[in-house]
Amino acid sequence: MNKVPSIKSSNDPRPPKIEFPCADYPIKVIGHNTSGFQEYVLGVMEKYDRQLDLQRVTHQDSKNGKFRSVRLFMTAQSEQQLADLNAEFKASGKVITVL
Repeated sequence: MNKVPSIKSSNDPRPPKIEFPCADYPIKVIGHNTSGFQEYVLGVMEKYDRQLDLQRVTHQDSKNGKFRSVRLFMTAQSEQQLADLNAEFKASGKVITVL
């Protein structure tokens, strides 16, 4: 007998549960558009994911050029890893937000 997968109710306020390891986990890091910002982001990311695919890294400057977002995909190993990554970015003073 096959089990029917349960469908999550759209009224459920909890975010979907991530199963680790999670390949292709999207990260967007936003900070001031300063010299070396993207290199800083990639340096930190490579500590957390040594297999980071640099071919898939993209960036975009804000309309007025004041901010830069760096988008990439990592293999997330755990919730703790993601929390540590976020904390390191926030402590740097270079990053405004991580999505």
